[in-house]
Amino acid sequence: MLLEQGVDLVVIKELLGHAHIGVTAGVYAHVRLRLQRQAIDTLGTALNPTDTPDDPPAAAVVR
Repeated sequence: MLLEQGVDLVVIKELLGHAHIGVTAGVYAHVRLRLQRQAIDTLGTALNPTDTPDDPPAAAVVR
C-alpha cells in the first residue's frame, strides 16, 4: 500500500527492517510492475491525449 501511495522503496525497506533493498524489491515486485504499467499508460496519455490510432496527424498552427 505504501508503494502505491508513492512512498520510496528505501523508506519501506527501513520501516520493514529489511537489511537489503533487494529483499523489499523482490517481495513487492508485483506491485512495482503494476505501478510501472500505470506510469506507462499515464505517459502515453500525456503524449497523445486526444488522438486515436485511426486519426490523421494533427496539423501544426503557423502564425
